[in-house]
Amino acid sequence: MPEIVALLQSIAPIVSSTVLNQMSQVIYGLLISNGRITMLGISRWTERGGSYRTIQRWYHSPLIWLQIMWILFTSQLWKAGHE
Repeated sequence: MPEIVALLQSIAPIVSSTVLNQMSQVIYGLLISNGRITMLGISRWTERGGSYRTIQRWYHSPLIWLQIMWILFTSQLWKAGHE
């Protein structure tokens, strides 16, 4: 779980800390779940703070996905001068 939070720190300036915590719970639940992925299944596999209602709130929060993906791409994958 700490590795997920460390990767998400690059998007911390554009999302609130609540959304960032919810996102880390959702990602952790998605990575650890097996079988059919549902909000209930994600909430069962998350750690403390990842209730069904928390997962529901995160899915209903407005996010600027294009900006989030661009920041993650430039901070983790893109290297200047490489093809």
